Amino acid sequence: MFKSGFVAIVGRPNVGKSTLINAISGQKIAIVSNKPQTTRTAIKGIINRENAQIIFTDTPGIHKPQNKLGEKMEETINEAVNEVDIILYLIEATDKGIGLANEYILNKVKEHKVKTILVINKVDAIKKESILELIKLYSERHDFEAIIPISALNNDGIDILLDKVIELLPEGPAYYDTTEWTDQTEKQIIEETVREKALRTLDDEVPHGIAVEVVSMKKRENRELYDIDVTIYCEKKTHKGIIIGKDGAMLKNIGEKARKDIEEMLGCKVNLQLWVKVKEDWRDNENKLRQIFH
Repeated sequence: MFKSGFVAIVGRPNVGKSTLINAISGQKIAIVSNKPQTTRTAIKGIINRENAQIIFTDTPGIHKPQNKLGEKMEETINEAVNEVDIILYLIEATDKGIGLANEYILNKVKEHKVKTILVINKVDAIKKESILELIKLYSERHDFEAIIPISALNNDGIDILLDKVIELLPEGPAYYDTTEWTDQTEKQIIEETVREKALRTLDDEVPHGIAVEVVSMKKRENRELYDIDVTIYCEKKTHKGIIIGKDGAMLKNIGEKARKDIEEMLGCKVNLQLWVKVKEDWRDNENKLRQIFH
């Protein structure tokens, strides 16, 4: 019997959704940083087993939209959840209670009436006895298919979670070729890789105001080498100065870190050129948002 289906990972910003999808797949699918709302689009990770194919979707952290970018992210979450067989609702083991943000998400989960697993992440950061209170609180509020404590960072509990997901999936076909591991194109992965390195390197006030676009990507004839030109968009001239840094040091640092990951993905050398342009209020610009949510 072959099983297949779609699984959405939802939760507050920074609860570890991207770390979880990377741990489940064993591949770098979603970028990770300590900045909230790192994930902007629904990113799929395709997990193939002998008896199952699971398509996991990493969704943006659920939050109150502040601009059109935020609205697009909320639309992305709603669309992803509407199409799935199972929801993984991710919370942190360090939570002291349900709280307003998790209350909002829990109500959204209930509305969709989809099989839901409560996943308690970051159990490595707390005594396991402390998790019992969280389990009791959430059990009283919703009839979850299962409540599974994990540490996505340490790969603890991932196999148990996967087994439960497969158990709950319906019978079905393989929706993707079994050699595929994500629905993202190379171009999208490169854009997200550059953005990840920028998020990890820049000051707090800059990252939310940047977007990344691969302008050109060409392989040199008779050589295992790609020439890739990438533009980083920011909203203010002062931000442009921060991204470039003194004598270009910050931009060079971002580029060096990104190039290493891109070379590993493509399996060859890369000549990566980064450019920085100011595009004021791009987060409320429909054309730029269409490029991000293509």
